[in-house]
Amino acid sequence: MYDLSCPIVNDIKWEMSLEESEELVKKAAAPLGEDYLKLLDRAFQERWMDIYENKGKTMGAFSSGVYGVHPYILLNFSNRLDDAFTMAHELGHSMHSFLSDANQDFANHDYRIMVAEVASTVNEVLLTKYLLTSEHDKKRRAYVLNHFLEGFRTTVFRQTLFAEFEREAHDLYQRGNALTAESLSKVYRRLNEKYYVGVKINDLQDYEWARIPHFYNAFYVYQYATGFCSAVVIADNILKTGDASNYLKFLTTGGSMYPLDELKIAGVDLTKPDTVANALRIFEETLDEFEKLMCE
Repeated sequence: MYDLSCPIVNDIKWEMSLEESEELVKKAAAPLGEDYLKLLDRAFQERWMDIYENKGKTMGAFSSGVYGVHPYILLNFSNRLDDAFTMAHELGHSMHSFLSDANQDFANHDYRIMVAEVASTVNEVLLTKYLLTSEHDKKRRAYVLNHFLEGFRTTVFRQTLFAEFEREAHDLYQRGNALTAESLSKVYRRLNEKYYVGVKINDLQDYEWARIPHFYNAFYVYQYATGFCSAVVIADNILKTGDASNYLKFLTTGGSMYPLDELKIAGVDLTKPDTVANALRIFEETLDEFEKLMCE
């Protein structure tokens, strides 16, 4: 199992300045239209972002919406391509928050967890696709393809395993069984054997469930997988049709509708298997392209 964390593509030196990252993110977001790009310009010009690393500053990145003002973004930018992806991701959250706030009253402005990662991931997918159309260096293309594939592995495949473990743990309790470290580890072991056929699973892996904080927020993790699949399909539709109008309308809905109904506005219906199936088709196509590139 440890080998899953080893990069298939060796880390490459792909540095870019803040200005280059800003330009890259805006070029990738161009299919979303001029109004969206103007909002991105506002975020940069009005300094919505605390960009650079600093002594005493918290790690990571996040976007925090503030109703009636504008979102605030924390980054720890260090001039890498990954930082450009993070910037695109957090700006996706911020545009979602800003447009929802602008179009909904306070009671309905806050979007729900079910759709929270869609806008951020759409931006990442658009950035991925832009890089693949503009970049011709073999190593760099492989790096971008692998980055996209890892998103599927960690956000769809792995989070679905987590969700199934969570459901089985609840079922175990509801059938009158005690939830012990041993019983939960047995469930986790069996699921790892189911999901990772042919992979050697070390004994310590059985206890990984104990370090996943999301399990304290019941039935949360599956929404990472549904959100990622939804975003991949939305971005694919926008690039194929050249029409982002329904997606932009989705960004304005906030929490005014049930999440599934909001996603239908954006063109995905999670009450049917099509969205997940289409996302996995894109995964398969990406994997085929990656394997072909690595064999050259």
